[in-house]
Amino acid sequence: LPRRDEASISARMRVTSVAAAALACTASVQAFAPSMGAFNRPAMASSAKSMASMRLVSARRAQNSRVRTNVATNTKMEFLTPPQVYEAIATAGETKAKMSAFKTFYLGVLAGVYIAFGSCLAMTVGGACQGIVAGGNLGVQKLLLGLFGLPTGLAMVVIAGGELFTGNTAFLSAAAIEGKATPGQLAKNWFFSYLGNLVGSVLLAYLIFASGAMAAPSIATVKAITIAKTSIPFSQAVMRGILCNWLVVMGIWQATAGKEIVSKIVGIILPISAFVTMGFEHSVANMFFLPTGMLHGAEVTWQMIFMNNLLPVTIGNTIAGAIFVAGSYALMYGKPSK
Repeated sequence: LPRRDEASISARMRVTSVAAAALACTASVQAFAPSMGAFNRPAMASSAKSMASMRLVSARRAQNSRVRTNVATNTKMEFLTPPQVYEAIATAGETKAKMSAFKTFYLGVLAGVYIAFGSCLAMTVGGACQGIVAGGNLGVQKLLLGLFGLPTGLAMVVIAGGELFTGNTAFLSAAAIEGKATPGQLAKNWFFSYLGNLVGSVLLAYLIFASGAMAAPSIATVKAITIAKTSIPFSQAVMRGILCNWLVVMGIWQATAGKEIVSKIVGIILPISAFVTMGFEHSVANMFFLPTGMLHGAEVTWQMIFMNNLLPVTIGNTIAGAIFVAGSYALMYGKPSK
C-alpha cells in the first residue's frame, strides 16, 4: 500500500481504540451509578449478589473461627469441677446401691483379682530389689513398690469395672448422705463387695503360688511383709488404714474427675504410689499379700491375718472413705451445705 494509505489506516485504528475505551468507561459508570434507572439493574443486581456472597463468606469464616475457639476451650476442660465430682460420686453410689447382691459380689471378685495382680507386680519389681535395700536406699525400693503395682490394679478396677470395697466406702456414703441410697443398700454393697474382694484376692494368691511364677527374692520380701503386717499394734493398724484409704479414695475421686483414660490414670498413680511408698495399710491389697506370704511359708495363721491386720485396717479404711472424704465433700458441696 502507499504510505499515505498506511497512515490513514493507522489513524483510523487509533480513533477506534479511543472510542472503544470511552464506551467501556461509559458502560462502567452506567453500571455502578445508582441514578441510571432500570438499564443498570442487572449489573447492580450482580454487584449486590457479589457483595452478599462476600458477606456470607466472611460470616462463615467468623463462625468457623468461633467453632475452633470453642473446640480449643473444650479440649482444655479435661476434668470436672469439685462440686461436679461429688455429684458424680453420689450418682455412681446410687447405681451401686441398686445392684443385685450377686452382681456386687462378682464384680467384687474381679476387683479383688485386679488389685491382686497389681500387688503381685509390686512384689515382682519393687520386691526384688534387695541390692537397692542393701545399699541403704530403702526409699527407692519403697518408691518402686508404689509406682509399679497397685496403680495398675486400681486403674483396671476404675476403667474396666469392679466393686472395690475401699472405694465403695465413699461412693455409698455420698449416696446415702444425698438420700440416694438407704442404710440397708449401703450395708449390702459393703458386705458383698468386701466378700468378693476377699475371694478374688485369695484366688489369685493361690494361682500365683501354684504357678511358681514368683521369684525367690520376691518370695523373701512378701514373707517379710506378711510377718511385719501381722505384728502391727491394733491402734496403729487402724491409723494406717485411715491414712491409706484417704489417699486411695482421692485417687478414685481424681479418676472420676477425668474425662478420658490418660487423665484417669494420672489421677490414680500419684496418690496410690504415695500411700504404698509411705507404708500405709490397704485391706484389699493385704488380702493378697498375707495369704501369699503364708502360702510361701511365712509363720502366720488365718486368725492372725484377720484379727491382727484385716480387722483394724478395714475399720480405718471405712473411716477414711465414709467420713474424711465423702463426709467432707458432702459438707462442702452436698445437702449439708445447703
